[in-house]
Amino acid sequence: QMQLGESGGGLVQAGGSLRLSCAASGRTVSSVAMSWFRQAPGKEREFVATITWSASSTYYADSVKGRFTISRDNAKNSVYLQMNSLKPEDTAVYYCGAYRTVAASGLPAYWGQGTQVTVSS
Repeated sequence: QMQLGESGGGLVQAGGSLRLSCAASGRTVSSVAMSWFRQAPGKEREFVATITWSASSTYYADSVKGRFTISRDNAKNSVYLQMNSLKPEDTAVYYCGAYRTVAASGLPAYWGQGTQVTVSS
């Protein structure tokens, strides 16, 4: 079983930056794909970014492409989301997710508890 814990959320003005962290325990993340999702009030959870187990490839939602960067440090069993040029529409609870295998197929098997990001205009 894997446990995930997000941190780094907060309140920021539009145009600002935040860096989210996700620390894993219970299992190593070095051999699995990892993703970030987000859920705004009244909306469904949506995909933000994915990184392969080796960090050789990354994928982004169109809405964040060019502004957000996903990265990982397998030695620290962690994944990160650098968010720049934040917009009010980025306001949401951000969740870290881990897959069971190297493939990011379907939804993650493991989820963190989420961290709130609020962007003021």
